[in-house]
Amino acid sequence: MNEAADLANQVTEIAYAIDTFYFLICGVLVMWMAGGFAMLEAGLVRAKNTTEILTKNIILFAVSCVMYLLFSYHLMYSSAEGGIFPSFGWLIGAENDLSDVLAGGEDAPYYSARADFFFQVVFVATAMSIISGAVAERMKLWSFVIFAVFMTGIIYPTSGYWTWGGGWLDAVGYSDYAGSGIVHMAGASAALAGVLVLGARKGKYGKNGAINAIPGANLPLATLGAIILWMGWFGFNGGSELKLSDVASANNMAQVLVNTNTAAAGGVIAALVLSRILFRKADLTMALNGALGGLVSITADPLSPAAFTATVIGAIGGIIVVFSIITLDKLKIDDPVGAISVHGVAGFWGVMVVPFTNADASFGAQLIGGVSIFLWVFLASLVVWLAIKAIMGVRVTEEEEFAGVDITECGMEAYPEFVQSSK
Repeated sequence: MNEAADLANQVTEIAYAIDTFYFLICGVLVMWMAGGFAMLEAGLVRAKNTTEILTKNIILFAVSCVMYLLFSYHLMYSSAEGGIFPSFGWLIGAENDLSDVLAGGEDAPYYSARADFFFQVVFVATAMSIISGAVAERMKLWSFVIFAVFMTGIIYPTSGYWTWGGGWLDAVGYSDYAGSGIVHMAGASAALAGVLVLGARKGKYGKNGAINAIPGANLPLATLGAIILWMGWFGFNGGSELKLSDVASANNMAQVLVNTNTAAAGGVIAALVLSRILFRKADLTMALNGALGGLVSITADPLSPAAFTATVIGAIGGIIVVFSIITLDKLKIDDPVGAISVHGVAGFWGVMVVPFTNADASFGAQLIGGVSIFLWVFLASLVVWLAIKAIMGVRVTEEEEFAGVDITECGMEAYPEFVQSSK
């Protein structure tokens, strides 16, 4: 009897170790997405703004990690016992106890509490990374950093609590497996508010509705960034299964990764074909954003669809992204990297398509969730952006913008060997 109990305990401990390791590795993959965002954005901005965009990406990740450690994690997963204010007990040694792990039952933890924190913190950094590219080339660096404190400290974890934290949207029945709305649409909503406060880059829009293209400096770098994001998304969606150590969870993980991959592929093909039809050219930037649009679209539910259905969902996401980028330009909403279209518009599509393949989801709950997250993040962000603008300003001067924010904000150039463009 004791031997049987010992064997059962060993199996439980091994399963706990496997699930913890799997969770941590998925978190590492999501952290790698920070590199993808940095490379994508660095490739799609002009050379004279590259160092500043890279600086924003590294500092936003650091701010996200510290804010989530000190405050946001507890806010997002608050309870009647803990309230909404931070409790530092788990930071100084609290962890799952062996007796709790071996107790079994539905409430028994099956991965480390710190692994859960690590996986969640890279998600909030992803939401913040979305904003960086949308406000590129004309925003003050330190204004962006201050906004990052509010976004990662209050705005994101509040709507995160409504959903993944067991709040009112979760009770309504809102379904978002890995965060098409909770992460991606939230980041895009904050970005939209920032772009509206900032205004367009100088020279982007001319008279009589003219839209002037401002090409990025390094498309190979942008392509590398998109591929890194594609790879990191396997951790983003795959880790959201939360478990790997039983047959059902392992099969689910496999299905999630297959669907994630094929949705991205569908997004690339659809966006590239559509750009050929609309522009008579194969537009690489549309293809890259098509891939990301497909990934965002499937993120709300990468488990339920069959692989071909996931491809169609991703393809529609890629098409939506192309039309959204064109529409925002016509509205003179200047988003240098297409982040609002990719993460916002395609994110909303991803939220709303869930009931087509998941019988447990409803269109009403999805609509309530999508609209609520957008309104909260957009309005809260708008208040913060306007407050920062009033206190210290958010936009560099016209002269600084012309010279490039690399020199004015960071004091160095990304490509010093080359002659700086006057554009």
